[in-house]
Formats: sequence, structure tokens, C-alpha cells
Amino acid sequence: MYVADSRSSKAPVAPAETRPGRREAADGTGTAHGTATADGRRTAVRAAVPGTVVVLGVVSLVTDVSSEMVSAVLPLYLLTGLGLSPLGFGLLDGIQNGFSAVVRLLGGHLADRRGRDGAPRHKAVAAVGYGLSALCKPLLLLVHTVPLIGAVLAADRTGKGLRTAPRDAMISLATEPAHRGRAFGVHRAMDTAGALLGPLTAFLVLRLAGGPVLADGGQQQGYHAVFAVSGCVAVLGVLVLLLFVPNRLDGAEPTSDARPRLRDGLALLRIPGLRRLTVCAVLLGLTTVSDSFLYLLVQRRLGLSVEYFPLLPLGTAGAFLLLAVPLGALADRIGRRRLFLAGHGVLLLAYGLLLSPLDGPAVVVCVLLLHGSFYAATDGVLAAAAADTVPAARRGAGLALVGTGQALARFACSLAFGALWSAVGGTAALTWSALALAGCVTGAAFVLREPAAAPGGPAADPTTDDSEGPS
Repeated sequence: MYVADSRSSKAPVAPAETRPGRREAADGTGTAHGTATADGRRTAVRAAVPGTVVVLGVVSLVTDVSSEMVSAVLPLYLLTGLGLSPLGFGLLDGIQNGFSAVVRLLGGHLADRRGRDGAPRHKAVAAVGYGLSALCKPLLLLVHTVPLIGAVLAADRTGKGLRTAPRDAMISLATEPAHRGRAFGVHRAMDTAGALLGPLTAFLVLRLAGGPVLADGGQQQGYHAVFAVSGCVAVLGVLVLLLFVPNRLDGAEPTSDARPRLRDGLALLRIPGLRRLTVCAVLLGLTTVSDSFLYLLVQRRLGLSVEYFPLLPLGTAGAFLLLAVPLGALADRIGRRRLFLAGHGVLLLAYGLLLSPLDGPAVVVCVLLLHGSFYAATDGVLAAAAADTVPAARRGAGLALVGTGQALARFACSLAFGALWSAVGGTAALTWSALALAGCVTGAAFVLREPAAAPGGPAADPTTDDSEGPS
């Protein structure tokens, strides 16, 4: 493990002869040479994913176990225990998600501000975000009215918004540019493992504390046990962050600009590469149907039994977990923007399967595999691509811009898709969304193929060129 400030967190560049994918020349040394080659490749993989990235993955895994424990029981708790209407719950959840996206900009801006030692405050801001979310879990034990619960959930989303950009900035700064896709893939895989373990943990806690369902609203001890255990798990994640993530990263060089202004973050859109990525992320987000709607379409279109409905997210998460690392490494080889666009093409295939006359369990499995593949090819890959275009001193704000634009676009898509479903039905709404997505993928491919307009600027400067090297 890496104790804070004990050593450099920057991954060394792997020697050319041991980099993954480089074919070794035959020299007749037999087994000994084969062993040396295998050891070299393992060393290269370890160098591609620094210890800081692994520790941040552990923090995200533990935190996601805590968050998904609450998410798994919260709808049941609010709807049956406190009598909130489905419309009220949907509005509450939508507002919180939108608010989290906006707060992400503030988190990225604060993380880039320098302390007295000239180092950015990525770890400090991330710790505040994780700590705020950890504090909100036990607070659910003390509030029993919808307005107060809404306030607690809003504070939890604020913590999520604050920590996202600083965390991704730390991942990018700790990793060599050529390996960022793999590093983000490892992190997202660990994060997704937590998302899988969270609901299972909540189920076990409910069984031990008060029965498997607790749908009558009369037994509160089961819910309270979930909230208490979730709070303890969240505190563990904060401790791991504080103890094992370095306070300084080699990629974040000190600078005299200790007080960047919030509007300076928006000025980053003048960077051609970041502007194009942000525009494309917004365009594609506007045509990305939310997970909840997609699962409802799978259940209704294919006639899936209601009892299997809760398993659908696990199918997506399982595919995401298995494919995040290999697709991240593939992005490093073929180009991150290219794989990001291909991921949306995979999502288009999933829409096409749902709109086809095919049915049966095999179609359900294929749709979930494609859905998980879409996330594996886009989530961490977009962050890695954005990191290539932003100077290290403003990495947090730059990543926050792209993430916020995408999140707000997806929120707008959810509202529009819900209204369209109510007006013309789910199948027709998905047809229109698929056509719009196809058009946006075509447009995004055109935008990303444009050369960066920076006459006289150096080709490798991330502020004037959006090249990725591997692509």
C-alpha cells in the first residue's frame, strides 16, 4: 500500500522491450527468456496502474458498497414506509442528480486551487466529498419526514459531486498518459464491484435485522440497520483515502496561480480538444436513455417476469466489471475518442435489439451485455480522453466540465424520454431516441475528426491540440 506522502505516486514509463503488446525478438534463450518476458510484461502492467490508482479504486469500491446499500432499500423505505408517491420520488431523485452534476463544477474548481505549499487540493476536496456522504448515512436514522430526508439525500449528492472531479484528476495525474485508459478501467471496475456488492450486503442485513422484505412500513429496524452499517462502511472508505493516498502527486507541478477563479474553469472550453469532447459528450448524453427506462423497456418489451426485474442492473454491472479493464487498455492502443464513439455504437445495437421482433432470454442477455459494454467503453475512457487535453494545473476543472455537461444532458434526456413515452408509448420513444443517437454519433465522429486549429502551436501541447498519441 502507499502511505500518504511516503513516496512518489507517478508510474514510471515502462521500458520499450517490456511494454504490453510489444513482441519480443527470438534470441534462442529458451525458457529463461520466456520467463523474463512474462516478468517484464507483469512489471509493465504494474507500472501502467500505479498504487495510487488502486487505492482510489478501493476507496470507490468501499464507498459504492455503502451508497448502493442505501439505494437498494431507499425506494421501498420512502414509498411504503413513509408514503411518498412514485411521482414525488422520481422528482426528488431527478433534482438530486441534476444538483450533483452542477456541484461537480465547484468540486473541480476547489481541487485546482493551490495550498500554501503550491500543491493542488485534490485529496482534501475529495476527502470532504467522501466525508459528507459518510455523514449522511447515519443521519437517515434521525430523520423521518420527506423534506428532511430530501435534505439529507441532497447533502449526500453534494458530496458525490464534490469528490468526482478531484478523484479523476488524481487518477490522471498519477498515471503516465499512455496508460490512462487502463488506469481508469481498473478504477471503474473496482467501483462497479462495489455497486454489485452493495445490494447483496443490504439484502443480508435486512434478513438478519428484520426479515427479507419489510414492505409493510411497520418494521423500521431493518432499514435502520442498513443505514447504520452503510455509515460504518462509508467511514472506512474515508479512512483509506486519508491514510493511503498521497497528498501530492508528481504530475501536479507547483504554480504561482494559487487562486484560480471559477469562471476560469469555463474559459477552459477555449482549448480545442476539451471543447470538442464536451460538445460530443453533451450531444450523445442528450440521446442516451437512462438505465431505469431501459430496464423497464426490457421487462415490458420482452415480457420478462417482474420477479427478475431487480436482477437487470446486476447484468449490466457484471458486464461493465468484466470489460472495463480490457476496453480501457484497448483505448490506450487504438485511441480513446475512437473507442468512446464505438461504445455509443454498441448502445445503438442494444436499442436495435429491443426494437427488433426477436424475444426470449437470449435477447435479454445480449441487451444487458451490450449495455454493460457501452459503459465500459465510455465511462472511464471519456475521463482519460479529457485528461489528455487539459493542463495538469487545471485538471480538476477540466474533467468537471466534461462530466457536468454529460450528466446534465442525460438528465434532460430522461425528462424528454419520459414525456415522449407518456405521449406515444415506450417503443415509439425508443425508436426516436435510436434515430437521434445515430445522428449524434455521426456528428460527433465528424467533430472529433477535425484537426485542432492552433497555428504555430506545438503539436503535443494539450492546450492547443487534442491528440492522444496512441490514436
